[in-house]
Amino acid sequence: METARDLDQEACYRAVLTRDARFDGRFFGCVKTTGIYCRPVCPARTPKRENMFFVPTAAAAEEAGFRACLRCRPETAPDMGAWRGTSNTVSRALALIEAGALDEGDVDALAGRLGVGERHLRRLFRQHLGAAPVSVAQTRRVLLAKALIHQTDLSMAQVALASGFGSVRRFNETFQALYDRPPSALRRRGDRVHDGGVRLNLSYRPPYDWDAMLAALAARGDHVEGRQWSRPLTPSIDGAEGSVTVEPAEQGRVSVCVEIADLKALPGVLARVRRVFDLSADPAAIARDLSADPVLEPLLTRRPGLRLPGDWIDDSPEPPNDRLDDAALVVRAAAWRPWRAYGALHLAMAGITGADLMEKSDAQRAA
Repeated sequence: METARDLDQEACYRAVLTRDARFDGRFFGCVKTTGIYCRPVCPARTPKRENMFFVPTAAAAEEAGFRACLRCRPETAPDMGAWRGTSNTVSRALALIEAGALDEGDVDALAGRLGVGERHLRRLFRQHLGAAPVSVAQTRRVLLAKALIHQTDLSMAQVALASGFGSVRRFNETFQALYDRPPSALRRRGDRVHDGGVRLNLSYRPPYDWDAMLAALAARGDHVEGRQWSRPLTPSIDGAEGSVTVEPAEQGRVSVCVEIADLKALPGVLARVRRVFDLSADPAAIARDLSADPVLEPLLTRRPGLRLPGDWIDDSPEPPNDRLDDAALVVRAAAWRPWRAYGALHLAMAGITGADLMEKSDAQRAA
């Protein structure tokens, strides 16, 4: 189930019947009779098979004319990361879109930044995500806005600004068209945090080795106190002054608090948080592919939730999950793609170098 073309409709329906959490965020089910799309774990009664079809992303569902379910709330699903690595161009494009590249620019400018033609970029998005770049950007704005409506007490004007809409009027029109109601009608009143910042929960796929991640961030010089990571925000890098703190929340969630002078910069900050903490990783896909290596198999079993610490600023054309610094690993790691960096990280955590593996291989051949 890695691209729009490869999606197995019958397998998707079986996952929905069992509400299999392993597939949460990997696809969405569109219900023809209601015009709603849901996560595989939606608690609502499962529709008949003939009334459902499945798409790989929320953007594909919304582009097809379906609106997000208010019960399972697709904005809270883990980000789809299983296919990452199959197209470096799409990975880079998504990172730019998440940071706001299409809030002010167009697809042609985005394609130019990626060094490809506009038509080729649209074709790649159709192949891997089942939707156009503009639809992906629109859905990300809508889902972020829904999360802000549900989890914060920001005014609707502030939500519109923070989620990347160009105007409150456009924000209202979009929600009216998608949900047949104004955005304010989606707000659920309850106990919220009133600390001067925007506090959100971002999703990830368990397991997650938080001790290893926080230790790695502290070792490279990031500010980590207890189980809380923090960083100041600057206008030159982040678009506004402020600060961001991140700490583990309940299983499958990370708590992010952003205090920022200009809410327009919020999408970019959240995109960088996702990158630093590798929140889009799919542990099941990584383990499936890397376990074929007999050296890595026991290491993956020992530390199933190991993640790659990302950089706050990352302009590399290569995806982080496929970068390799140990030259001695290049030949062996060819079979690890697109997860070479994860394989190298597991070896490093176990104290094994590429030279060690080469020496062991030489000894085996000599014997």
